[in-house]
Amino acid sequence: MTDGWLFLLRWFHFLAGITWIGMLYYFNFVQVPFFAGADAPVRTGMITGGLVSRALWWFRWGAMLTFITGWLYLLHRIGQLGGVQSFFNTPYGWAIFIGGIIGTLMWFNVWFVIWPAQQVVMASATRVKEGGQAIPDAAARGARGGVTSRTNTLLSIPMLFFMGAASHWAFFAPTARGAKITMLVVFVIILAIVEGNAVLGPATPDKASAGKKLLSTVNGTLWAGFVLTAIFAIALKLIFS
Repeated sequence: MTDGWLFLLRWFHFLAGITWIGMLYYFNFVQVPFFAGADAPVRTGMITGGLVSRALWWFRWGAMLTFITGWLYLLHRIGQLGGVQSFFNTPYGWAIFIGGIIGTLMWFNVWFVIWPAQQVVMASATRVKEGGQAIPDAAARGARGGVTSRTNTLLSIPMLFFMGAASHWAFFAPTARGAKITMLVVFVIILAIVEGNAVLGPATPDKASAGKKLLSTVNGTLWAGFVLTAIFAIALKLIFS
């Protein structure tokens, strides 16, 4: 019975995750580059015509279902493996935990940064279409949501790496308590730097930091994601060796 429940959780986690990350890649690899070269009436029409709002619905609720099923699955796996201590004594436990924390940060960004920003952008576009004035901070909010969405794209690369490594590549093994604490500290610091680049400081292109400018292109975002994955993997390997 437990195995069947875990299978269903994992299955729905996969389905929701594919929906979420698929929409994330659509926004960053297709829609945003298209908007950059499109005329203002075309962008406004796509925003006010329902395309963007429908895509955002699947995007945010895909993230929510991924988040819920992922943590339910993780809690059940902890129980299966004999508790928290036993779970974190396995390569599987650490890899799936790291992937889950990165995914949780991405979920937070969707619901508390990207979605609120896009609500302002859509409301502003609707006002303009109806002959009114744009919401003053809509551009700034849109820029913030954009760089945060690119940050989620960057984070998806190491997140998927560790999710896959959990069951298919036990490339490190937990050692002493001190090594585990050190790994957590390093992991949190790196994540804080990446997240801080998204949510702190100006996000408009003319005032953006070097980190934000790196994320302004698809190529830069992808390279940053692979480099971040390598940093995480090498740091864990060195700490746990």
